[in-house]
Amino acid sequence: MKIIFMGTPDFAVPTLEKLYQSEHEIAAVFTQPDKPKGRGYKLAPPPVKVLAMEHSTPVYQPVSLKKQPEMWDIIKDIAPDCIVVAAYGKILPKEVLDIPRFHCVNVHGSLLPKYRGAAPIQWSVLNGDETTGITTMLMGEGLDTGDILMQESTPIGENETAAELFDRLAMIGADLLIKTLDKLEKGEITPVKQDDSLAVYAPILSKDMCLLDFSRSVKEVHKKICGLSDWPCAVTMLDGKRLKVFRSEIVSEKAVSAVPGTVVDTKKFCVSCADGVIRFTQVQAEGSKRMNAEDYLRGKPVAEGTVLGME
Repeated sequence: MKIIFMGTPDFAVPTLEKLYQSEHEIAAVFTQPDKPKGRGYKLAPPPVKVLAMEHSTPVYQPVSLKKQPEMWDIIKDIAPDCIVVAAYGKILPKEVLDIPRFHCVNVHGSLLPKYRGAAPIQWSVLNGDETTGITTMLMGEGLDTGDILMQESTPIGENETAAELFDRLAMIGADLLIKTLDKLEKGEITPVKQDDSLAVYAPILSKDMCLLDFSRSVKEVHKKICGLSDWPCAVTMLDGKRLKVFRSEIVSEKAVSAVPGTVVDTKKFCVSCADGVIRFTQVQAEGSKRMNAEDYLRGKPVAEGTVLGME
């Protein structure tokens, strides 16, 4: 097939790499505009653009496909058999959706119709799901409402962070996309409509949801830490300063007598929750670097009985 690929972040890179390794022709790549990054706020290209340039593929970076109809003409002139979309981050207007003869195929990080929206991977972890997966689907005008082509599930590890799951699903999605295109080209796939009554929305994450509440169950606290890692990252307050918590593990699911948020083990950074004890395993203090919790405690010991989250 002649393919136009549309994607932007790291999640989309394995899919584009697999397409380059396949027999399909990558005629063009569409990605979001370069954005300021780092302390100097210098413009940095999206990861997908970097890979495309390495392969000398034409790259287009429209601000909006919907508001730039000249891009429709470019796509029509390329005459792709299929447009593959993976975490592009832009809405495709109907005029674009209707161009390819094999339609527009999206690689989505959940088992649709569960977790439509911007942050399906993070919400599957935040909600304590045991399983998630990848869906390839025909794109429609709605938000992740198109017909399902193929799906592949995978278990979520007990201590697996959203960032780790993100990387795993990116690889699973790349493989599934190649299988999907091959079957689609051979006419071996019958698209299946989604059951809208089972739809769950996965809204974008915000920093407003980062503060840990130790009066919640130990599982809820643990999954919040896992689900918000690496961004926007769970936080608590220690000695009046913010402490980011990137990784944790459940030590006990039995309630202790200490007030929720109390550091009950100052050598292993164990903290009491409503119905158990959680251990921080990776943290970052203000103005410091990310490190193992035990290394942090060696440099900045926490007094016994300290209650986190208090100003």
